[in-house]
Amino acid sequence: FINLVVDATFFGKKETGQWGVVVFRDAKEKENLWWEFVDDETVASYQRGKQKIIELGYSFNAVTCDGLPGLINVFNGIPVQFCHFHQTQIIRRYVTENPKLIPGRELLELVQTLTITTEQVFIHRLNIYVDRNRSFLDERSFDTASGTNPYTHRRLRSAIRSLQHNIPYLFTYQKHPELYIPNTTNTLESHFSH
Repeated sequence: FINLVVDATFFGKKETGQWGVVVFRDAKEKENLWWEFVDDETVASYQRGKQKIIELGYSFNAVTCDGLPGLINVFNGIPVQFCHFHQTQIIRRYVTENPKLIPGRELLELVQTLTITTEQVFIHRLNIYVDRNRSFLDERSFDTASGTNPYTHRRLRSAIRSLQHNIPYLFTYQKHPELYIPNTTNTLESHFSH
């Protein structure tokens, strides 16, 4: 049984022709078990990788992965840990590295506690944050060009929705301490860096 860490990395630029590689790695042994060169990161690549690993005789304790839509379904029935680093990066993309608005700074500070908190405490703090900022989050701005009334702080709302959606997978490593599940894909990120 292995704790699998899966991720993809890309080289080059989309405009000039990028290529990438999807890698499945044994977290404990730090051994790459399967990889596939790809043009785009797709769920199908991960399905092929899972099938190949099974054919090689491996069984899974758990898998740590990033937020590719549909990826969690590939590993249905296996404990899935969503990478804390990737979740933090998602929030940073929505609110930036240095948010100008206080609610953005507060959300960034909250997500930076992922590695030092429990699921119950994190959910409690997130709920307090949402309740305290409800009127701010519900603000709307009239768009005269389109005649619509969209939310003013759509990016912040999207960041919160991302956290709420991923919470069931952010603390899997705490629910199964006996499995020693890594809470990040850092073993692959450091491997990719060279």
